[in-house]
Amino acid sequence: MGIYEELVRRGLIAQVTDEAQIRELINAGKATFYIGFDCTADSLTAGHFMALTLMKRLQEAGNKPIALIGGGTTMIGDPSGRTDMRKMLTREDIDHNAACFKKQMENFIDFSDGKALMLNNADWLMNLNYIELLREVGACFSVNNMLRAECYKQRMEKGLSFLEFNYMIMQSYDFYYMFQHYNCNLEFGGDDQWSNMLGGTELIRRKLGKDAHAMTITLLTDSNGKKMGKTAGNAVWLDPNKTSPFDFYQYWRNVDDADVIKCLKMLTFLPIEEIEAMESWQGTGRINEAKEILGFELTKMVHGEEEARKAQDAARALFTSGNAANMPTFELTSEDLTDGSIDILSILVKAGLCPSRSDARTNVQQGGVTVNDEKVTDFKAVFAADTLSGDGLVVKKGKKNFKRVVLK
Repeated sequence: MGIYEELVRRGLIAQVTDEAQIRELINAGKATFYIGFDCTADSLTAGHFMALTLMKRLQEAGNKPIALIGGGTTMIGDPSGRTDMRKMLTREDIDHNAACFKKQMENFIDFSDGKALMLNNADWLMNLNYIELLREVGACFSVNNMLRAECYKQRMEKGLSFLEFNYMIMQSYDFYYMFQHYNCNLEFGGDDQWSNMLGGTELIRRKLGKDAHAMTITLLTDSNGKKMGKTAGNAVWLDPNKTSPFDFYQYWRNVDDADVIKCLKMLTFLPIEEIEAMESWQGTGRINEAKEILGFELTKMVHGEEEARKAQDAARALFTSGNAANMPTFELTSEDLTDGSIDILSILVKAGLCPSRSDARTNVQQGGVTVNDEKVTDFKAVFAADTLSGDGLVVKKGKKNFKRVVLK
């Protein structure tokens, strides 16, 4: 089974432009392919996993990845899937975010000895002359076709700025530029990017002729990847200072039963035959075993095996009366206490389990809060300083969120 067939078997491929040529190219390890990353934050998220693991799979099959940092396109902002404009970042912000991205990408991609490249499209986009760009590529784009593109539909309802309208042209120019200067012949991206990606493929063929073999593959990320990496409205970051290894593990440990096998296929490097054997676990108690495997494999990939093991042990400790030492811990200080004690609402808010006292009160009143496995239903309940010493209190909100709270 070639790498292309494996990608299909793992459920990763959504659409392709030239399937027979693409299959032959990547199975022979002759693709130089790119995936773009607009650096709108200083950390990648779990939502980038599909792209990162794909690059790793293809590189291991002999293909050459280009991680394209969108230093230029981030200055504009991608309107895909957006109902409002993205926040405008400074060049300094973007450069900082790009440096953070590269450090995290090195956990997946081997950049040594030219085996992979990291490029920044600011290096060519920022130097473009507007009139020159219009003359070179403007005639290759139909405004009517652009307005029908899926990536603009949501933004058209509330108003699409001319700034954002140019995003497709910028992304297309990226592929055109790298095709000429880096022999890049293939682009991968999410299926919500299909219109943008076709723009690049068509630009290359119109400018360089029908024999210019530039091709495009989109991944099944619109329905899976867009929600992937977010929980309770917050991003699940790859940076351990933003999302702890435990919280990262716990996010994947708690994916929906219906999604766990899909995530194992798409995101892990376990043999596909081994994962397919787990499909019989659906609807049985063993599905939780599959979730543990998913959480461990992905946490190991990002944070290392030791941190993954600690996170797994801590999560298991939540459901036993065993040692809670490895649980995520929040430390209170004497300043957090009033007359030597602290109320349950303050604990929930300070430990980050609830965003506000009103939310904490609702959770308590609805029976969703336990302390050391005992339900707390009185929102006025207080806990004395001596109960917070030693192992402290294991405070749990719902089934998935908990912290060990100790007095420093």
